[in-house]
Amino acid sequence: MLIVDARGLLCPEPVVRTQRAVKDGLSELTVLVDAEAAKENVTRFAASRGYAVSVKQEGADYTLSLSQA
Repeated sequence: MLIVDARGLLCPEPVVRTQRAVKDGLSELTVLVDAEAAKENVTRFAASRGYAVSVKQEGADYTLSLSQA
């Protein structure tokens, strides 16, 4: 499973990096972000591409687990 580490990156970069992983045809991936806006934007993007998203917060970081629905 691929891990996209987008912590410390400003939008739209977390979405762009997630989009690249999705284009590679991955059915499961994990995205790490550290901003509420990035969490919301990546979640919205993933849902629009048919992925189910599970979010876990650990301190200031969010772990988004994406899987093909």
